[in-house]
Amino acid sequence: MPVQPVERKLAAIFAADIAGYSRLMAHDEVGTLTRLKACRAIIDGLIASHRGRIFSTAGDSVVADFASVVDAVDCAVAVQAAIATENAALTNPASVAAAVPRCMPVLGGQPLQRCPAS
Repeated sequence: MPVQPVERKLAAIFAADIAGYSRLMAHDEVGTLTRLKACRAIIDGLIASHRGRIFSTAGDSVVADFASVVDAVDCAVAVQAAIATENAALTNPASVAAAVPRCMPVLGGQPLQRCPAS
C-alpha cells in the first residue's frame, strides 16, 4: 500500500483568552458574558484585519493561524492595545492574554492539530 504524503504548512499560531474568566463568571456572569462578547468582537476583527484565520474557539478562548509571524505578532500587540483602550473606562475590566507560540501544524484532511510543546 502506497504511503500518502503528509501535507504540512508552516504557520504562526495566535492564542488568546480572558485572564481569570472563571473567577469573573462566578462574580458577575451577565457582565462577564457581555465583556466577553465585546472582547471577541475586537479580537475577531483584528485577526481578520491582520490576515489571520480563526480555527478554534472554546468558552473564552480563540485560536487563529497566520501565514506570517509578523502578522500574528502585530495582531497580538493590537489586541492588547485595543483591549486596554476598551478597559480604560471600566471598573471591572477584562484582561486578555494573547500569545504567539512557535509550531508547524500538520494537516491531512484534519483540522489543525495541537502544537507540540516547545
